[in-house]
Amino acid sequence: MTGAPSAVGSALVARIETSFAKQAFMTTLGARLVRVAPGEVEIALPVSAHLCQQHGFVHAGAVSTIADSAAGYAALTAMPEGAGILTAEFKINLLAPATGDELRALGKVVKAGRTLTLATAEVFAISGGARRLCAMLTATCMAIAGREGVRD
Repeated sequence: MTGAPSAVGSALVARIETSFAKQAFMTTLGARLVRVAPGEVEIALPVSAHLCQQHGFVHAGAVSTIADSAAGYAALTAMPEGAGILTAEFKINLLAPATGDELRALGKVVKAGRTLTLATAEVFAISGGARRLCAMLTATCMAIAGREGVRD
């Protein structure tokens, strides 16, 4: 990850990194956390053949997964420590084929509430340094507190 975060920022980054590391599916896909800031999270996914559908594009399931995680983790940055976050619903628009060297999902909080948070994620296909928007997601995320097994 990049940047020199403050003490508060360091705690937030560590919290998100710890939670992200628990997601076995992110490891299976090869996704990694690139950046964490209050209200924003960026996830990178190297493009490889095992993620592609029959036409050679990254499968919509993989695109949706990194977009959902980026939006969800952006929402988690707005929640108190110890709270968990679960996606209640999302909608994704696939705008262009996901091809190139890498995909980047940039999640951002639109409006954070005590219980519900609206977040978005833009997914960019990166090829030779050029970025092309290939998907947009909107998500409603729900804060969960005091439930067994759901925290950070």
